[in-house]
Amino acid sequence: MNYYEFTAEIKKLCDIDLSNYKEKQMKRRIDSLIKRHGHESYDSYLRQLIKSEQHLKEFLGYITINVSEFFRNPAQWQVLEQEIIPELISKKNTLKIWSSACSTGEEPYSLAMLLDKMGLMNRVSIIASDIDKEAVEQAKIGIYTSKSISNVPDEMVKTNFLKENDNYVIKDKIKKAVDFKIINLLEDSFPSNCDLILCRNVMIYFTEEAKEKLYKKFYNALSDNGIFFVGSTEQIIMPQKYGFISRKHFFYQKNN
Repeated sequence: MNYYEFTAEIKKLCDIDLSNYKEKQMKRRIDSLIKRHGHESYDSYLRQLIKSEQHLKEFLGYITINVSEFFRNPAQWQVLEQEIIPELISKKNTLKIWSSACSTGEEPYSLAMLLDKMGLMNRVSIIASDIDKEAVEQAKIGIYTSKSISNVPDEMVKTNFLKENDNYVIKDKIKKAVDFKIINLLEDSFPSNCDLILCRNVMIYFTEEAKEKLYKKFYNALSDNGIFFVGSTEQIIMPQKYGFISRKHFFYQKNN
């Protein structure tokens, strides 16, 4: 069995199409995982994935690249707080925000903490989604290490977390502000009429064809003049091609 046959079997097994991911990066990750488990071939590793739910969960977590942190790239969160959100809320009574690849919850909880600080919690609904069910379940629990909250300002830590032994637990008022869902960005339909969508540090893993498809889907999911917030390595080349106007570095507005 070669890599392409393996990805076809994975599509049948768990409905994730690895052909949408950059082949070189994804193949390297999978080959590394196969060796780590002592397998010599795609065939034997696939048999293990079919037999063992635990190994399949590990595989899915590994390929969906769950890397997240609170207030990742703090300067961009400042722009969000000082310019983007105030402008959006000045035009509408309520906002709908979608964190579209939320991993273990750091990003949507960062949003909820920020909105609480701004006194806007009761005017904003937050949807958070990921393809990885295990990551979403972990996000709902909301327990984090001291290392993972290193970017959270001390005052926000005191206000929004409870310390339990060496861990920090998100308080219920923040948990309840986020509605978690399982969404496969390439296959599933998107929430509609979103005023702000965050899709950060995800697009870098996709092929150009997959990116084009996603930009169109994100455009359609935004409300009029809605904002699309991307990661630090994901600036959109020729945003007008997809119906966006560049507002700031990493922030794009839907051009109606």
